[in-house]
Amino acid sequence: MSFLTGQSNTIQEQRDRWERKRSRTAKELVKTEQQYCQQLALVTTYFVEILKAKGTLKQDVRENIFSSIKAIHSINQSLLVHLENGYIGRGFHQFCPQLQNYNVYVDNIYDATKVLRIQLKKNKAFRRFKKLQEARPEFDDHKLEDLLQLPVLRIDHYKHFLQDLAANTSPDDPEFEQLSGAVMAVCEVSQRIQNNARRHENHLQLCRVQKLLKGRSTKVMAAGRWYVREGWLNAVPPKGKEAKAKMFFLFSDVLLQAKRCSPLHPTTGDKFTGQHMYPLQDCVVEKVFGHTKSRGGLLSLSFPKAKLLLMSNNQEDLNDWYQSLSTAVRKLQSKQTVVHRREDHLQQSADGHGVLSSSSSNVPGRKRNLDANVKAPPVEWEGGAPQRGKQPDPPGQN
Repeated sequence: MSFLTGQSNTIQEQRDRWERKRSRTAKELVKTEQQYCQQLALVTTYFVEILKAKGTLKQDVRENIFSSIKAIHSINQSLLVHLENGYIGRGFHQFCPQLQNYNVYVDNIYDATKVLRIQLKKNKAFRRFKKLQEARPEFDDHKLEDLLQLPVLRIDHYKHFLQDLAANTSPDDPEFEQLSGAVMAVCEVSQRIQNNARRHENHLQLCRVQKLLKGRSTKVMAAGRWYVREGWLNAVPPKGKEAKAKMFFLFSDVLLQAKRCSPLHPTTGDKFTGQHMYPLQDCVVEKVFGHTKSRGGLLSLSFPKAKLLLMSNNQEDLNDWYQSLSTAVRKLQSKQTVVHRREDHLQQSADGHGVLSSSSSNVPGRKRNLDANVKAPPVEWEGGAPQRGKQPDPPGQN
């Protein structure tokens, strides 16, 4: 009897702990939601509505900067009413189907930031208006730039609040299913934000590398291309000549070799000249030296029409390059294998229905517009964080 009583007390104590944690989380959620709605109201009232009435910004510019923030304010006011009345599950159950407004907003946030920056630079009337509005006591020294980031940040807050609430709600509770569904819906938006941030950072990296290159003959910007790393390596000539330092930029689908421009040149002294762009699709990466802990090593990169021997005196750096190159080649070839399997499946389906495929018909005199060397880059790079190698002046120029 005492055993059953003790077990019952333990279960009740667990439920009490859940309820205390749930209560603290709910209070914090309501408090922060009230602050969030107040800050959204500042943007919609003192910027969106007044700018629309004054005509300080053109409609397309205004919509680009503020996007769906007015709709977000509206749905969050409805959510707040539910939260203040203690209906958390029901509130988010009605809120989540309208998360499309957040999707629109987070997809546009980088463009919005750019357009806002341009308007502040070129539009004197808007610059003066923004300064006057931000000086209002209601803004409490908050800047418009910071307020526009709030919906993006709030999604992450919802994610943690809902996960805590679901973890401290009994599966038998009617709200548990609603909270669990809300966690999944909000996590999807959170993942969208992370993907957008990765794509934006990658775009900035590609732009940076493009600006480092002299002229426009070497094109770094390409759909689906992801920046991986860069750094100096010594290229070993095939005929036993002295190894020369080259700058290498590794992307998800190509390896770019470049040399530094003359430092004495008045406009291109800090730039590079692209020398070779090596597609990674059919690349084979091998360690020639560098398996031991000895100083430095040598990498061999074999392409269908070229071969590279790359040397480094830094063992750790060489290992990092080997891992980065091997990963890039493996991911690229893996994606190409999936594409080929799909094409084979479609070909078999077409043949089975008596459809003559273009690949099976040899028309004399017809030219095929195919590039045998450069393959399509992967849709998204799933490796680790990009690495930027140190860029000391190379020991020799070429």
